[in-house]
Amino acid sequence: MAEITIYQKPTCSTCREAVRIARESGQPFTAINYYEQPFTKSQLKALLKKAGLSARDVLRTKEDLYKSMKLSDPSLSEDQLLDHMIAHPDLIQRPIVEKGDKVLLARPADTISKLL
Repeated sequence: MAEITIYQKPTCSTCREAVRIARESGQPFTAINYYEQPFTKSQLKALLKKAGLSARDVLRTKEDLYKSMKLSDPSLSEDQLLDHMIAHPDLIQRPIVEKGDKVLLARPADTISKLL
């Protein structure tokens, strides 16, 4: 059985809830703080591909940074958005949960149950 990896920000309440649900399930998992262990562009791209999501799907559109960088501009490419997300992890929705060949954005947190 593939182990679960939770890419998260420990101060995020949704991330803490997802970690709690995983812990209570008894299944082994690893929680990675992607602020301390940043995503590489290829890693984030691969996770999004597994999840069937685009960079735009996981952008935190309510962040001031999103607005100040004008990331709503439809002319921005997937690669440009990924570059901004790698440089500014606050732009990434969280938590992202991976188990084998499956990845999901665990929002709300109990969505993680699909992988347990």
